[in-house]
Amino acid sequence: MSKTITGCSPLTSTIFVGTLLKDGRRWSANKKDITDTAPMAVAQHLIQLNESIEFNHNNGKKYRLQVVEIKD
Repeated sequence: MSKTITGCSPLTSTIFVGTLLKDGRRWSANKKDITDTAPMAVAQHLIQLNESIEFNHNNGKKYRLQVVEIKD
């Protein structure tokens, strides 16, 4: 059974979920574009837990994701 992964295309910045081909570098035909829904799901997750996420990127820099309420 193939492992489902999520990733961002370096060429188009499109966020996909699906499986990779056996070479481990190319998406199989079942990939789905979740560019619009993925950030909303992450934001909802962070709001519900009242948390932020810190991570190291492969560019050697550290980042933090957090959701900030915008008041009118």
